[in-house]
Amino acid sequence: MKGAAAALRQSAVNLSTALAASIDALDWTRIGTELDAHGCATTGALLSVEQCEALAAGYGSDTTFRSRVVMARHGFGRGEYKYFAYPLPEVVAVLRTALYPRLSAIANRWSEMMGVASRYPADHASYLARCAAAGQTRPTPLLLQYGPGDYNCLHQDLYGEIVFPLQTTVLLSHPGRDFSGGEFVLTEQRPRMQSRAEVVPLVQGEAVIFPVHHRPVRGTRGNYRVNMRHGVSRIRAGHRYTLGIIFHDAA
Repeated sequence: MKGAAAALRQSAVNLSTALAASIDALDWTRIGTELDAHGCATTGALLSVEQCEALAAGYGSDTTFRSRVVMARHGFGRGEYKYFAYPLPEVVAVLRTALYPRLSAIANRWSEMMGVASRYPADHASYLARCAAAGQTRPTPLLLQYGPGDYNCLHQDLYGEIVFPLQTTVLLSHPGRDFSGGEFVLTEQRPRMQSRAEVVPLVQGEAVIFPVHHRPVRGTRGNYRVNMRHGVSRIRAGHRYTLGIIFHDAA
């Protein structure tokens, strides 16, 4: 029994190490370029089918979550989601920790482009310490569940004064087989212009990286700041599960 338990622990360590290595091996130059140009970037399949299915299957248990939100009660749309409690599941923790250093470099560059004073440390633990000092200590990664007719209104994931400007969503379900509809949607409001929409197709296990609330856009007179929102279009059939990775904690 002890040998089997040790083997399982080692297997989990190996999977976590492999996931962190996969994140480090992404084409971060392309990702940065696409974020600058379009306000979003995709990673290709980042989680395995087994990891996706295990996370989605965990939605029915409350042991790893701190709260549940039914969206219709708050005017957020239709569907529901649950916020994970600390300690986060291993896959969620690795995603959050391994993605952050790469994204902090982009976030710092964007702050400079927008003339914003905020700068972000290179490691996530230091950033969470900053959140805690501001009274933001509740974890924000979440698991979202949608059924037929469900949707997520356009919104921004702001949970306090301290906000990391980029976040990530991972599609856990298989489009076309598990659900239809349910496209990930971004909108961008530029000053004195009509809003622009971006629909992002994803495959199972793929992540999309996008701004929480603002991003810089280069204009004829230099850089300016645009307002971003994201949501999910109506699910036509089936069930859709997604994992949200937000890097700041909540008050």
